[in-house]
Formats: sequence, structure tokens, C-alpha cells
Amino acid sequence: MSTIESGRSTHHYDGELVLFLIGMTINRPWRPDLWLPAFLAMPRMLRELSQDPDSGLLGYRLVIEGRGPTLIQYWSSADKLYAYASNPAARHRPAWAAFNRRARRAPGAVGVWHETYSIDRAESIYVGAPALGLARFTARVPVTPAGNRARNRLASTPSART
Repeated sequence: MSTIESGRSTHHYDGELVLFLIGMTINRPWRPDLWLPAFLAMPRMLRELSQDPDSGLLGYRLVIEGRGPTLIQYWSSADKLYAYASNPAARHRPAWAAFNRRARRAPGAVGVWHETYSIDRAESIYVGAPALGLARFTARVPVTPAGNRARNRLASTPSART
């Protein structure tokens, strides 16, 4: 279990930051034979990425909402994200090909989606919370008087964020 810190903290991270959201919609829940393979492919990809310190994946968290899971991923660069997605030796390409084959046989049974955001600045605050979000996957630092306001933490200089 993560340690809860009672003080106020924020994250610190210098460099490119990419937020990648990927999810699936389970449109025919009564047909797990059609959507379960897509669901089970993601943990294998996450394991592969997490075991490679140069993959660019900083961390992730899973949220269940609406019609299915959404995976929130933090990446150190868009280039590394795209390199993984297109790498024929990685798990993503065969999983994507298999998804497309199944989707042609059972159109509309399961959907996938993703959104990619390149972030030039990010602000965070954590009070009485364990490390989560950016603080979990980057560095968690105490909030100093200069960083008491969200506007100041969002300022472009690293010293203003802490």
C-alpha cells in the first residue's frame, strides 16, 4: 500500500511529457469471446513496457468507466510511444492485427480508442494522499511558499513549480 503523506506536495519533472489515453468499449458484454482477447492483450503490453527502462513509459493507471476500461499512461516522449506502437518485434503490433481480424468477423462487438496529448506544462497538488498521477511516475516534492497557488505551479520555470 502506498504511503499517505499528510503535507502538501506536487510533482517535478523536466522534459517532454505525453499523456496517452487508451480504452475499449465493450459493446456486447454477453460475448466475452469477442472482447476478452482485446482486454487481455493490454496487461502483456504493459508488462513488456514496464520491464524496459528505455521504453519511454513513465507509468500508468487503469480506470473502469462507462462501457469499459480506460488506461491513463504517462510517456517521456511521443517518439517513444510511436516507436513502441510500430515496432514489429513488440507485443502491440500482433495484438493490433489480431484485434482487427476479430473486428472484421464481429463488427461492433468491441471498440478501441486512444487520445494523445503533448503537454508543455503540468500542475499538480497532493494533500493527504499517496503518490498517484504525475507524482507517482515522476518526482514528488514538497510545495514551497512560492508554489502555494496553482497558477504559480503551472508557471513554466521548474523553480516555480516547487
